[in-house]
Amino acid sequence: MNDERIASVIVDVAAEGTDKPFDYRIPEELAQEVEIGSRVRVPFGPRKLMGYVVDFPETSESRRLKSIVDVMDLTPPLTPELVELARWMAKVYLAPLITVLHAMVPAVLKGRYRRFLRPAPGFTEGSWIAGGEAVLAQVLREREEIPFDEALQLEGVSRPLLRQLVERGELQVEERVGDRVTRKKRTWLSPAASPDELCQVAEKLPKNAVRQQEVLRFFADWQKELTQKDLLSRLGVSKSTVDRLVEQGLIHREEREELRDPFAGRSFEKTQPLPLTPEQDKVFQNLVQVLRQRRHETVLLQGVTGSGKTEIYLQAITETLATGRQAIVLVPEISLTPQMVKRFKGRFGGQVAVLHSGLSSGERYDEWRKIRSGEVSVAIGARSAIFAPFPELGLVVIDEEHESSYKQDEQPRYHAREVARWRCARQGAVLVMGTATPSVESYYEAKLGRYRLEQLTERVHGRPFPPVDVVDMRDELRAGNRSIFSRSLKEALTACVERGEQAVLFLNRRGFSTFVLCRECGESVQCPHCDISLTYHRTNRTLRCHYCGYAQKVPRECPFCSSTYIRYFGTGTQRVEEELARTMPGIRVIRMDVDTTGRKGAHERLLSAFSAGKADVLLGTQMIAKGLDFPNVTLVGVIAADTMLNLPEFRAAERTFHLLTQVSGRAGRHEKPGRVVVQTYAPEHYSIRMAAANEVESFYRQECLMRKQLRYPPFCRLFTLLLSHPDRRALMQAGTRAMKWLSPLLPEGGELLGPVPAPIPRIKDRYRMQMMLKYGEPDDPSRLIQGLRGLKSAFKDPDLRIGIDRDGVSLPVDGDG
Repeated sequence: MNDERIASVIVDVAAEGTDKPFDYRIPEELAQEVEIGSRVRVPFGPRKLMGYVVDFPETSESRRLKSIVDVMDLTPPLTPELVELARWMAKVYLAPLITVLHAMVPAVLKGRYRRFLRPAPGFTEGSWIAGGEAVLAQVLREREEIPFDEALQLEGVSRPLLRQLVERGELQVEERVGDRVTRKKRTWLSPAASPDELCQVAEKLPKNAVRQQEVLRFFADWQKELTQKDLLSRLGVSKSTVDRLVEQGLIHREEREELRDPFAGRSFEKTQPLPLTPEQDKVFQNLVQVLRQRRHETVLLQGVTGSGKTEIYLQAITETLATGRQAIVLVPEISLTPQMVKRFKGRFGGQVAVLHSGLSSGERYDEWRKIRSGEVSVAIGARSAIFAPFPELGLVVIDEEHESSYKQDEQPRYHAREVARWRCARQGAVLVMGTATPSVESYYEAKLGRYRLEQLTERVHGRPFPPVDVVDMRDELRAGNRSIFSRSLKEALTACVERGEQAVLFLNRRGFSTFVLCRECGESVQCPHCDISLTYHRTNRTLRCHYCGYAQKVPRECPFCSSTYIRYFGTGTQRVEEELARTMPGIRVIRMDVDTTGRKGAHERLLSAFSAGKADVLLGTQMIAKGLDFPNVTLVGVIAADTMLNLPEFRAAERTFHLLTQVSGRAGRHEKPGRVVVQTYAPEHYSIRMAAANEVESFYRQECLMRKQLRYPPFCRLFTLLLSHPDRRALMQAGTRAMKWLSPLLPEGGELLGPVPAPIPRIKDRYRMQMMLKYGEPDDPSRLIQGLRGLKSAFKDPDLRIGIDRDGVSLPVDGDG
């Protein structure tokens, strides 16, 4: 066995008993192809399963090793660094290793998988004169493509030969997942003879071969290549006509792979670096120094809205590329991506790959392959773009670093900020976290000196911050104003539109009304599957649950007391849109929420329309609160500033402060002065008061004081547990058992809170309970982690689900099953 090479493989079975490497023998014919990060097919029990190679051990404890059956990719989808990262993530976030590995590769690679061989543009059949090459050439001449497995059955054809032909550029491999082609192909046609020869052949063709004559005369004039699709539509001929001319050797046909470009047809104006302000230049020079030294450092760039953080990112990336290294830029929402992409494509052109969920799976796969093959040096995208397989990472930028969307709420429950720190430390790269409102944890780390704090305190060109008016809606009610809009906001909105300027209205709810209430008995219409009120959607007159998707028609009478006194309460984006139309006839509104941006490209389409001045008001949920930059926006209105303050979580005040500061920053970013109107029922709350006064330092001091007294992060570490079960009694029993199991494992001074019902006690007919485990920063939680890992196996109930999240920003949505 000492002469054999062994590979440790993580097999694609997400079960606790299989969450470990299994050893396999590497057959000699696969020895050159198996690498760390390779996807392989291996025998596992009676089945053949996919797995990832994670190690090459010297020896194995297994006496009889089975052999790897196949290697699924010529280039491993994962780099050794990403495999090492996956091991770390599985340990830290208590996730099965296979789940982490899957999260790192494009979704299309997880389906049924087949490979085909076809001639590449560099194919020269004349050089294939003997042995397996000649046999393969003959088959490809007859069939144009052959399955990879079938090619290996041909006489004289071996894996090393196929690999050699691919590396020589004479063969290309096409991967197909299920019925979907994961690479896009385009067929090109070009003349295979001189113009005179083509005309002579056309003259000699039979009179009924009119279409063939047409094609030959076209190419006699055209004398260059064009796509088969263009030729067929231009001349109105059939493919069979072209086939006959190709068979006669008069037309040359070539099928080429074409990477899908989500921005095809879009031209991005080339931009040059902008002159930096003294503040910007100081920050940039400090970054340049660290980048050139190729050493790791985490920088918290706290810059007020409109201070030019993005220009610093762009110039830092230019410096990174100049040193031969690559960069990743993370943005928190899809709505930020169009504007960001425009700026990055304008500066770096084709060196930029875009990774986000708004792309089709094929587009995402092609963008990922550009990164893997080294065609691009910059990746921009949402959370999962942190796994871009760059081998020489020099810079990672996390824009709006405070955003909760950087934390994944399903397995693996990683935080992109922590993954970025690991990758940067491993590769000696710089991590820049930019925001106007840092998360409390990041701000605390910077104050302790663990991050370097860089600050931009002034807007570019010295533009002033817009004045913020806080309107107490209780006073409006006393004055007899029962409208959604305060008098101040309505006046400001009217004046703004009359001046030909634009406004942004922010509301953190979608739908028409928050709930439907019976005024006779006081009951609201609830979802039958979740303990939550249904939301009224005016467009199709339905009540919908935003958790499980349940929908029903609006009842004519109360389902509890049969009263007809049913009214809509609360305020949603649809309701605000209708109220605007009613009180300000002729006003043009673009609404952006989950309902209007569900279709591909909707974000960019709506934002482009607003940017082009096709609307007076952009109305939306938190997706419009940050990062957007429109020169003509001079008014920002916050409809209900205290929406988030009523949520039962310790980050409620912080999130309110962040949102108000960010949304206020959308006004007056250019030449025209801006104004912000904030409507609230709690104007005295410190998060609202300090956001309006732009008292950032004061807010963090106040919030840290509260967190320290109540012992919440950053003054402790957390595990949050969510237990769910279709039977309430069984769930309560499981919660009690879990508490008894975990209590003895807490580090000294640790604290266990719960089990108590979750804020929404039932979702999708499953009852939910939560627990919270607190422990100190210096404490060793290894015994607790071990206990958490063993918690699921301690219960034999298949209906019980337990979700575990480390340092989570919110509860897991459900257990993991």
